[in-house]
Amino acid sequence: MRNPERIDRIRNALRESEWDLIVCALPMNVLLLSGYWPVIGTGLAIASKEGQIALLVPEDEEDLARRGWADEIRTFKPGSLDEIVTVAEAIRIPLRELVKSFSAKPVRVSFEMQETFEPASYAAMHLYGETMRQLCQDAFNLVALISADAVLADLRTRKTEFETGRIRTACQIAERAFQYGLGQIKAGATELEAAAAFRKPLSTNLANFAELERSDGFAWCMSGANSALASGAYARSRARRIESGDLVMVHCNSYLDGYWTDITRTYSLVKKGERRESMHDAVFAAREAALAAIRPGAKAAGVDKAARDVLRARGFGPQFKHSTGHGVGFSAISAHAKPCLHPKSEDTLEVGMVFNVEPAVYVNGYGGVRHCDMVAVTEEGLELLTPFQCLADELTIDG
Repeated sequence: MRNPERIDRIRNALRESEWDLIVCALPMNVLLLSGYWPVIGTGLAIASKEGQIALLVPEDEEDLARRGWADEIRTFKPGSLDEIVTVAEAIRIPLRELVKSFSAKPVRVSFEMQETFEPASYAAMHLYGETMRQLCQDAFNLVALISADAVLADLRTRKTEFETGRIRTACQIAERAFQYGLGQIKAGATELEAAAAFRKPLSTNLANFAELERSDGFAWCMSGANSALASGAYARSRARRIESGDLVMVHCNSYLDGYWTDITRTYSLVKKGERRESMHDAVFAAREAALAAIRPGAKAAGVDKAARDVLRARGFGPQFKHSTGHGVGFSAISAHAKPCLHPKSEDTLEVGMVFNVEPAVYVNGYGGVRHCDMVAVTEEGLELLTPFQCLADELTIDG
């Protein structure tokens, strides 16, 4: 399925940068340029300032590559019983031949150079590293090589209608997983068991969505005092058994054909109390303030301030230990993905931006409450992509 809006943006970005070509190997950037999400990270995408897009992919990924919008797809054989070769060796000659198909000899070629967070597309993922520079120098006959990272980051920031639609569907699949998983949380179950119940539907529900290929993801459960530890850089399920009266936080990063979600819900198992209700009420008041501040032209730091001011006024300022959100879609967990909803952010919200909003309160030794939604900026303000389990009754478990 073609994405003409994205193709136009790529072409315009190259022309404005005065580049002839852009070459990408990181799966999220190959997806950005071509609509194809490489499985093991060996596929390459090349886009020209004329709008031509080509792919070079391993033979066994050709069927997936053809579901994107590349004008030309060529394949290579990553290995055989005749010889042992590295991926770089296998791709060198096919890449050189592919370059010849472009209409004019490229002089200014850009490619990925900087550090980044890359979502895992398979159990193991190939990264070209410095070999990518060598391959480009060989294929393009020592043309000038330029860092494409800033332009790629900008291109990833504003999603097209097609891309937002894919993210919306990924959120719908995640919603089904959250609805199913909620019914599996009970006293006596371990965090590991609860997390597994939330993760399974991320892949099995794909059968309900036609013409989509790959859906899965990750889910973690943190209960009781462990939920206060969720402010860290990563989530972790443990063998702890969930107890009556626990706060139970479930965090999910899921994907659909390379487009990611970032969602968290915090459940209360049976017991209520003044302390818990004050934490919950504060988080949801901060959520409402943040959502009300989202509109085209708003400052990302202003959205963070709206949420942070509410939590500070309610006595939870120090317990909100991270930014209010960050860009999501091409990446799963990257605090630097634009827009960055951080107190020091200089980002401005634009139509097409997709990001999470995750106000939270973490009380060490007791527990944490975080509610993480996905939103898209629209002409009218915002679209809430995760409009489920947003009421106190929906987050309370009676059994």
